[in-house]
Amino acid sequence: MKLLTKAIIFATEKHEGQKRKGTDIPYIVHPLEALSIASTLTNDENILAAAVLHDVVEDCEVSLSDIKFIFGEAVAHLVDSDSEDKRENLPAADTWHLRKQETINSIEKMDRESKIVVLADKLSNMRAIYRDYNMLGDELWLRFNCKDKNEHKWYYEQVANKLESDFKHTEAHLEFIRLLHKVFK
Repeated sequence: MKLLTKAIIFATEKHEGQKRKGTDIPYIVHPLEALSIASTLTNDENILAAAVLHDVVEDCEVSLSDIKFIFGEAVAHLVDSDSEDKRENLPAADTWHLRKQETINSIEKMDRESKIVVLADKLSNMRAIYRDYNMLGDELWLRFNCKDKNEHKWYYEQVANKLESDFKHTEAHLEFIRLLHKVFK
C-alpha cells in the first residue's frame, strides 16, 4: 500500500467518532483538508502523509514512536514538528497561551517541509474559523479553550508572520492572510 493511502486510512480510523469543536463535522475533514492544502505546495509523499496525520499524536491514542514505526522517520519528524505538548495534567485553558507561544517559537527553527504541514493545518483552521464566525459572530470563541478573540488574533497573525518568508507568494499563504483580515478586522 502506498504511504499516502496508508496515512489516510490510519488517520481516518484514529479520528473515528471525533468531531470538530462545537460542530457535528467529522474531525477527519480537517486533516484531509490539510492534505489538500499541502498538495498545492508539494508532491512529496512524506509531507502529504504528515499533513493528514498531523493531529493523531495530539488527539488520539497514538505515540510518535507509533508514527515512526508505521510511516518512517521523515513522517514522524514532520508530525512532531506540528504537535503541541498538551500538558495533559493541566487544564487546556491554563496552558493555551504557552502552547501557542511554543508553536510560534518553533516555526523559526523548522525546515520548509515542516512549515508546509503547519501552514496546511493553520489555513484549514482559519477556513473553519471564518466559516463559523460568519454564522456565529463572537459567540464562536466560546467553543475554544481560550475564549478571547484577541488572543486568537495574536496567535494566527504570529504564525502567518513566521511563515511569510517561505510562502508569501503562494496562494495558501495569501488565503491565510485574507481570512485573517476578514475574521480579525
